[in-house]
Amino acid sequence: MAHFAKLDESNNVLEVHVVHNNELLDANGVEQEQKGIDFLVAWSGGHPHWKQTSYNGNFRKNYCGPGWTYDPVRDAFIPPKPADDAVLDEVTCQWIVPRLKEDLINGDSIGA
Repeated sequence: MAHFAKLDESNNVLEVHVVHNNELLDANGVEQEQKGIDFLVAWSGGHPHWKQTSYNGNFRKNYCGPGWTYDPVRDAFIPPKPADDAVLDEVTCQWIVPRLKEDLINGDSIGA
């Protein structure tokens, strides 16, 4: 099964939908993301903004969910920022929270 994020005009993830792999196959039997997008545009009554997301994180960095953002420059899904001082890890496109990281390094309990 393939997973696709329904995006708004600002690339915010609204929903994630599952599409059968058969809907992605081209004439040569090769999966094509655009075939899945075409299927979803028709299925949704014309909603034009869709991006495939990988359940295993094999592409676009992360499997997304509602509230996430698609970054077209990084070609990655990025989760909501968890804290004002969080810094985006450019490799994983996950947020690093400095205080939490410091607590874990020092062996402190979280929330102490």
